[in-house]
Amino acid sequence: MAKVNVSLDAELVVDVMVLAGVGSPQDAVELVVRDYIARGHRTEARVERTDQNLREVEVRPQDPQG
Repeated sequence: MAKVNVSLDAELVVDVMVLAGVGSPQDAVELVVRDYIARGHRTEARVERTDQNLREVEVRPQDPQG
């Protein structure tokens, strides 16, 4: 897999390391990116299920009024 080097603010990385509970800046940032991607996939799946459920709802004709 190709690697990318990114410069980040040291305080930001330390905060991420503390929140993620890891001792390596590389691991901390990788965990954040992987979590962000996984969260996006979960959101897409929820939206897809909702869209599909809405399509499956049978629309009943309204009763005549009057």
